[in-house]
This record gives sequence, structure tokens and C-alpha cells, in this order.
Amino acid sequence: MDLKVIENLLDLIAESEVNEVSIEEGDFKIKVKKKPDIKESSAPQMPVQYQVPAQPQPQQQAVQQPPQQPQQAPAGGGGESAEESGGGDEPSGDVVKSPIVGTFYRSPSPDDDPFVKVGDSVEKGETLCIVEAMKIMNEIESEYSGEVKKILVEDGEAVEFDQPLFIIG
Repeated sequence: MDLKVIENLLDLIAESEVNEVSIEEGDFKIKVKKKPDIKESSAPQMPVQYQVPAQPQPQQQAVQQPPQQPQQAPAGGGGESAEESGGGDEPSGDVVKSPIVGTFYRSPSPDDDPFVKVGDSVEKGETLCIVEAMKIMNEIESEYSGEVKKILVEDGEAVEFDQPLFIIG
């Protein structure tokens, strides 16, 4: 198999969501994996640096806004951090929800600054956070342009499908 064909194949795999590909052509065999199985690798595992492309988010999430979350938060008292509370009232705006079940992370790694903070301006398509699902780091992008009014989830917290994560106004 030609080296150029292999390079093109590797580029296509890197850009896709496919994790593993095996190709046999006569006596030539190639198997490509984005992430090695832990059992197969004898070398110590290095932490992954969140280089997985963001998964498309269903359009219905951009339209729906849950009435329960904003109404319940003010009745709960003042248990929020100063950064997350936009004042005494629940901020209004567009709600960005989790497209998957997983673990919410505000930054690309524990030593890095968060992607966004309350008060930051964001553009549509800008990365807001990461939700880890089955050892895959999924970048969650903003569906809206505007100011981050509130962060509704704590770093490292488990999130459910369709759970509100941010309010963008």
C-alpha cells in the first residue's frame, strides 16, 4: 500500500468519530486505533489532552428551556458561589444543555484555567466545557453568542442527558 494512501487514511480517521479501523489488502495488513486498549499497552498511560472533536448536538436542545431549573434555584437559598450567582435573581437567557451523560469539566485539564467564567463573552461554536463519557472527552460548544450569565454545574459533577449547564444571555 502506498505511503500517501496510508497518510490520507490516518487523516480521515483522525477527523472522524471512528476509533478503530482494520484494513487487509493481500499480504498487507494495517490496524489503526485512536486510543490503545489499556490491556494491550504495557507502557504507563498518559492522561489524554481532550483532542476529541466535539459531537454534533441535536437542534431541539437549542430551542427548549427548562422552566424548573430557574424557578427552583432561588428558593434553595444562598448556597451558590459568588462566581456562579449572577445576583439574587435567576438570570434569563438561553440554556446550553448536556448532549450526553457524563462528567462535567470546566477546563481542559486540572491545571488549566476554565474555558469560560461567569461574565465572559462567548461566540456560537466556542468551547464552554468538556463532558467525559466512557473515557472520551467531548467538548461542548455554545449554541448561542452572548455573555455567560450562570454556570449551573460544579466541576467534576455527573451530568445527565439534557441537563442545563450554562445560561447565556
